[in-house]
Order: sequence, then C-alpha cells, then structure tokens
Amino acid sequence: MNTQPAIMFSNRYIFIYATVLVIAIAAVLSTTAKFLQPFQERNIRIAKIQDILTSAGIESTRANAEDLFDKHIVAQKTINRHGKIINDGRNPFDVNLSDELRRLRDLEAGRTSEEPVFPLFISEFNNQRLNIVPVLGRGLWGPLWGYVALKNDFNTIAGVVFDHQGETPGLGSQVAESWFHQQFVGKQVFDNNENFVSVRLIKGTPTANNPHGVDALSGGTITGDGLSETIRLSLENYVPYFRNQRREIIEAEARRIEEIRLAEEQRVQDSIGAAEAEQRARYLRWRQQQQQAEE
Repeated sequence: MNTQPAIMFSNRYIFIYATVLVIAIAAVLSTTAKFLQPFQERNIRIAKIQDILTSAGIESTRANAEDLFDKHIVAQKTINRHGKIINDGRNPFDVNLSDELRRLRDLEAGRTSEEPVFPLFISEFNNQRLNIVPVLGRGLWGPLWGYVALKNDFNTIAGVVFDHQGETPGLGSQVAESWFHQQFVGKQVFDNNENFVSVRLIKGTPTANNPHGVDALSGGTITGDGLSETIRLSLENYVPYFRNQRREIIEAEARRIEEIRLAEEQRVQDSIGAAEAEQRARYLRWRQQQQQAEE
C-alpha cells in the first residue's frame, strides 16, 4: 500500500499549522508590546524624575514624583559645549544623553557638523537653588548613569544619585547606595585656581580633607574608575557654562561689595556734612546771642 500522499499531507499540515501558530503568537506579542509601551515609557519617565529629585535632596514616590517635579524644578535648559543656552524647541527633559554623547564623538571625529546639546535642570527646595546635570558612562560590566546637583556657585556638590546595569553585587553595585552618594556632598569640581578637576574616587588615601576626592569602593576598583571617568567626561561638557555663570557670580559679588563701599562712603560724608552743619548752626546761634547781649 502506498502511504506517501498521506505522509506529504501530514507534513504539509504540520508546516501550515506551525506557520499559522508562529504568526498568531507574533501578532499577540506585537500587540501586547504596543499596548505595554506607554506604560513602559511612563515607568522610565517616572524613574528619571525620581533620580533628578533625589539628587536635589527631594524625596518622592511614584505617586507624587511628577507633582514634585513640576513644583520644584523651576527651569530646564539645553546647553551646547561652548556654554551657550540653545533654544531649539526641544524639551530638555526629552534630550537623550546617549545620543548627544554619540553626536559629540562623531563631531570630534569629523563625521558630522551637528552640535550636541546637554540638558540642565534647576531646582528650588528648602531655600536652596541647585543646578542638576546628568552623567553617563561605563562601569565594569555595563553602563553607569546618574545626576549631579551643584550649588549655585556651580562648584560645590549638593547631592548625587548613581545607578548601574550589571555591576558586581556587593562590590561595584555599591555605586547605587545612598551611603556612597553622601560622600560626594560638599566636594568641589574646580580648584582654587579655577581649573576644572572634577571629583574622583581615590583608593587607599583618606579623602575627608580632599575637596575633590571620594573614598573608593572596596573591591570595585574598575567600577569606581569608570564612575570617576563618567563624572569627569560628563561634567566637562558643562564647564564653559559653569565658568560663565561663575564669572557672573564673581562680577555680581564685586559689584555688590563696591555698592556697599560707596554707600558707606556716602554715609560717612553725610555724617560729616551733618556734623559740620550742626556745628555751624551752633556757631550762628552763639553769634546771634552775642549780638543780642551787646544791644
């Protein structure tokens, strides 16, 4: 008996069935991905908002993060590598730092003429105004990212937040710990000669009296070195802007001191003038009394 047609029919049936099943599963997965995409994008947005707020010392939850962001982030800017504020219609929050750093590398290599831009967020909380910038780089096993908040002197760190993807648990993963972040508070990114020196992790040397050093991670040397480079290379893109702002602050302080000096000089002159006027008035009264006595 010839069974070949039955076998062919069976194979064809299996192939068609498998093909239809794969297409159906792919359609379900694609539909599910499209359905979940807005939720995933919102989760990413909320996590980003919370990181920005945390660097500024503002505690938040997923429920209130957006409200706190709208309340305390009072300005957002995009800045080019020359320190100029760029108003190109883009929302600074939506600037993809990874894309901008790639564009910077392409620009430096001569592969593009398009200038990258970098976002900056300004917060006001507890009577303190902070300038928050993102950082992005690589650790041992994957990317490192976070935010650095500078005081309004554009030099002193008020807060940081860092996170990672895949660093060794208990070692490099410590970059995400709050106790580690606290070490950066009060450190400075410029030296006394106005040179940008950033902040770096230092191994084996106490850093309490070092304004530019933070204790390295125990057992996480490569991750720590990567974080130091992440901070330095990311902040370098803002240095011209920081210097412009610091120059304005210094000039404004000089003007304030000069105004105080001039006001004090005027007060002294007014005081001297008032004393001389009073002395002359007493003399005139005395002369008048003398004349009346002679009469």
